[in-house]
Amino acid sequence: MRSIPRIAWFVSITIGVFGVVTATGLAQRSATAPRTAAGAAAEATARIVAAAQAVLASLDEAGRAKVQFPYDSPQKTKWSNFPSGIFQREGVRLADLNPAQRAAIDTLLSTALSADGYRKVKEIMKADGVLASTQGQGRGGAPSGPPPGAGPPPGDGPPRGAGGPPAGGGGPPQGGGRGRGGRGGGGSLRFAEDEYFLAFLGTPSVTAPWMLQFGGHHLAINLTLAGSQASMAPSLPAAQPAIYTVEGRTIRPLGKENDKAFELINALTDEQRKEAIIGSRVADLVLGPGQDGRTIQPEGIRASKLTPAHQALLLEIVREWAGIQHAAFAEPRMAEIRSTLPDTFFAWSGPTVNGSAAYFRIQGPTLVIEYAPQGGVDHIHTIYRDPTNDYGAKFTKK
Repeated sequence: MRSIPRIAWFVSITIGVFGVVTATGLAQRSATAPRTAAGAAAEATARIVAAAQAVLASLDEAGRAKVQFPYDSPQKTKWSNFPSGIFQREGVRLADLNPAQRAAIDTLLSTALSADGYRKVKEIMKADGVLASTQGQGRGGAPSGPPPGAGPPPGDGPPRGAGGPPAGGGGPPQGGGRGRGGRGGGGSLRFAEDEYFLAFLGTPSVTAPWMLQFGGHHLAINLTLAGSQASMAPSLPAAQPAIYTVEGRTIRPLGKENDKAFELINALTDEQRKEAIIGSRVADLVLGPGQDGRTIQPEGIRASKLTPAHQALLLEIVREWAGIQHAAFAEPRMAEIRSTLPDTFFAWSGPTVNGSAAYFRIQGPTLVIEYAPQGGVDHIHTIYRDPTNDYGAKFTKK
């Protein structure tokens, strides 16, 4: 007879304890959970710093000397879309690292970027491995082609006729995307999935400014962090080939960028489309590598003339670039771009049928995005800039 009260007592105590534990757990989670966007960003920075420190711990003294640069080093602006053999990069090269070191870098990238941004970066790198197989080159090795003197792949050199600033803001830039550093790197072009380099400018810190730089052929990620603030401008995600197959799956690293832009241009009325399409042909990035600090006159249609549906689609295109970085930094960035949307322009050059090679540009007070096919749809250059905050200029001023 006494067993029933004992069971009731046990159940009562269990529920009570469970309730206390649950309440305590909730209180702990509430106490540690970020309460503001700045808090979420600061937490993201802390995780990125921890992942960067894990990379440094995995390297020997020589590796740490290769990866680490002073914050104000010229390395900051030394990035390019060119492959090794034309452009000399510094830092640690994936091909030179052991599996554990490469895994640490992979963890760093997946921590610093959004899930979609990480996927995009890995697909761009995979594309270079595919390109290597079409160039008669083994993974990480020296290519057997192209022949000496052949120069960079089509579209990776200065466009024909380059040499002066574009009239009205269109046309090819000076240098054609060469970037600082010029030619170098040993002569033969090298394409490979592991021909990518990591560098840190400044010591990874949860408070002081520092920069994570990762890139190679058709990829330059320049992420500047300082506490709860971050800027991924300027960065260059590109692709060649722009479409390839892996295990029966079709991969398009920049497919969403392309499809959403064609959706927008074709959603416009005839009058809107006429305003969006600029008269000059744009062959390559106007504000690509080597064009830091340069500004151009906005062209195309102003977003204030678009319908709310058009504006929403325009913002979705922007997110494909701004959303590469961690969501804790991407969301405030999108809010900033949204706040100046009426003064943002959408410009188009080329055919409007999806599957065609067409250039487009999105330009606002704090934003420049360019998408530039290189003679066809299978070789794409793009750029993402913030003319007010490239390299974290807003929060790194002394």
